[in-house]
Amino acid sequence: MSSVLRPASTGHDPSTAGKYRPISSHLAITPPVSVVIPAMNEAENLPYVFKTLPAWIHEVVLVDGNSTDDTVEVARSLWPDVKVVEQRGKGKGDALTTGFQAATGDIIVMVDADGSADGNEIVSYVSALVSGADFAKGSRFANGGGTDDMTFIRKLGNWALCTAVNRKFGARYTDLCYGYNAFWRHCLDKIELDCTGFEVETLMNIRVVKAGLKVQEIPSHEYLRIHGTSNLRAVRDGLRVLRVILSERSNRRALRRRPQHSPLLDSVRGEVS
Repeated sequence: MSSVLRPASTGHDPSTAGKYRPISSHLAITPPVSVVIPAMNEAENLPYVFKTLPAWIHEVVLVDGNSTDDTVEVARSLWPDVKVVEQRGKGKGDALTTGFQAATGDIIVMVDADGSADGNEIVSYVSALVSGADFAKGSRFANGGGTDDMTFIRKLGNWALCTAVNRKFGARYTDLCYGYNAFWRHCLDKIELDCTGFEVETLMNIRVVKAGLKVQEIPSHEYLRIHGTSNLRAVRDGLRVLRVILSERSNRRALRRRPQHSPLLDSVRGEVS
């Protein structure tokens, strides 16, 4: 008999109660899960991506970044009910924001379209969320994780940036710049995503900590991109990540320096003046 795990406070629609989604022989959930996949010219990789997606997910949202190949047609042939959303802006951050807005699930999972992520791991992310976490953060460097796609220089840069975030914001991350994450929809009400590029993952990681959300790292294995070349540029995007860290740190200091006003004190001052 399967057991049903429900989070203590998820904000999910009570009308879904009883509509269980069997995940395995010992786990079932009620919250609908949306998988958001930003893609631009990934027609060759999508068969590998969709092949690993579990059948129990509620929906797949494909954000098409003005592809010139058959990305959309391939997605529809692989997953007939896929929700295709046209990206009007540019950049991964913009694509993800567009996808989040279109997703209808109570749980949202971010998956890259290059074949580097294994959709079979989604169960681990969802299990962490229904067990009480707000944000399930994939990590290639947590015990059990790994990567086939990072050079020594990129690993070193990721470690340095991750260390900076841990020290500046009190986080305990083992990985920073990784795009395989999942979270409850209510998290979007507590963090603002106002960047357009690859630095979006770092911004999310920082702001969930600043918002006091419960984060659980999930060991994940990153595979090599199967076809094509990545738009990621280590130096350029590393500098953008660094700027985000410095900007968020500056904002935090500004908030601390901002004078705290008491309505009672303000009224007293008004009477005196």
